[in-house]
Amino acid sequence: MRVRVPADAMVGRTVEAVEARAKHLLIRFSGGLTLHTHMQMTGAWHVYPAGEKWRKPGWQARVVLEAGDRVAVCFNAPTVELLTERDEAEHVSLAGLGPDVLQPPVDLDEVRRRAASRPPDYTIGELLLDQPVVSGIGNIYRCEALFLCRTHPKTPWPDADLDELVRTASKVMLTRVDARTPYRANVYDRAGRPCPRCRTPITAETYGAHPRTAYWCPTCQPLP
Repeated sequence: MRVRVPADAMVGRTVEAVEARAKHLLIRFSGGLTLHTHMQMTGAWHVYPAGEKWRKPGWQARVVLEAGDRVAVCFNAPTVELLTERDEAEHVSLAGLGPDVLQPPVDLDEVRRRAASRPPDYTIGELLLDQPVVSGIGNIYRCEALFLCRTHPKTPWPDADLDELVRTASKVMLTRVDARTPYRANVYDRAGRPCPRCRTPITAETYGAHPRTAYWCPTCQPLP
C-alpha cells in the first residue's frame, strides 16, 4: 500500500466522487486525495449497513470506510494506494490507460493509433486485453466479443476488424452493467461444450505474453 499522507488524515473527509477507470476504482475525497484500488482476481468491495456481520473475515480487509449508516470494506485487493493529485497524474498504470470501453463513445481513432505501436504479428486476442491500447475489456468479454464478431483470437490484429470488436465489447459490457441476471456466456469457460450456433465443441488455449485462456468455436471463428 503506497500512502504519502498519514492514513488518519482521511478521518472527517467527504467522498466527492467514485470513478471506475477500466478495472481501477478511484474514490475521490475532499482535499484532493484519492483512494486507488485494483481488484485483479482476488479483491472485492462490499457495502454493509453499520453493525452488520461481514461476509469475509476481518483479517482480509485492506480498507474500511465508515460513512453514516454504511460501511464499505475492501477485501484482498492487491493494489491499495492513497494518491495526491500529482501522484495520480504520474501514475504509470493510470496515466497510460487507453480509451475506456465503459465510457462511450469510445475513441476508436485513439484505439487504432495506440494499436499501431504493436507489431503486426501481435494477435487480436492479446490486443483486446492490452490496457494501454483499449482499457476495460477483461477475458470474459474479450472471448465473447471475438465470438460475436466471428474472429479467431489468434488472428493478427491488422487482419481483424478492430473497430467492430471494440464496439461489440463496449455494447455487451454496458448492457451487463445494468442487468440484474447473471451473464450466460457463449464460449467463455465452456471448453468442450457445444457452440450455441453450430454445436461444434468449443476450444480453449492459454497463450500470450501475459497468458490468459482464450475460448472460441473453431467452426464459427476460423483462423484466416
